[in-house]
Amino acid sequence: MNSLGVILTSLLSVAVLFLMAKIMGHKQIAQLDLFDYIAGITIGSIGAELATELEEPLKPLIALLIYGGVTFGFSMLTSKFPRMRKYINGSPTVILNAGKLYRKNMRKAKLELSEFMVMCREEGFFNLDDIQTAIFEYNGRLTILPVSSKRPTTPTDIGLSPQQETINAEVIMDGRILGENLKRMGLDANWLQKKLEEQGFHSAKEVFLGLCSTDHKLSLFKGE
Repeated sequence: MNSLGVILTSLLSVAVLFLMAKIMGHKQIAQLDLFDYIAGITIGSIGAELATELEEPLKPLIALLIYGGVTFGFSMLTSKFPRMRKYINGSPTVILNAGKLYRKNMRKAKLELSEFMVMCREEGFFNLDDIQTAIFEYNGRLTILPVSSKRPTTPTDIGLSPQQETINAEVIMDGRILGENLKRMGLDANWLQKKLEEQGFHSAKEVFLGLCSTDHKLSLFKGE
């Protein structure tokens, strides 16, 4: 088979796998979108073939490049034209809303009632009466909006306005001081050494992980 034949069969297999995944539904792909799922399993298979093909390695190499190019092309296409994602990945499907289950949408999503119940329990809902809306996302996950009386209490509900938390910065990793992160927070090695001694450490080498908050609170963790 010549190079043109490999290109054509590669493109054909992309189309066939895409249609098969569409028919099977989204339950198989967990958090991957539809095309990433197809590309992932296929590129892995072709890569394995390339690694073992000693006589004609050019064929699987060309196929691998084709799949990589097509995957990149689809990514760029959906980025430039967001509406195309609906046709490529599918769209979210409302399964339950205001106490009403939509059988037609469940069939469309290839989702059985028992599977839906399991997914609800995985999200912490054992009683469907506690759910206002349940949406089956295109990535195979179930998103649930609880009824107002069942959702967790927020600070706003009781008139509080807590300060916004931020992500802690890593200042020590595996015994190494991350100087750039310290500098970014307006701190230096002398400050760090003083904080280490306050918590019973002689040097950063004794610390596996060190995290610093925006209010300069240092959390240190030993490695076991």
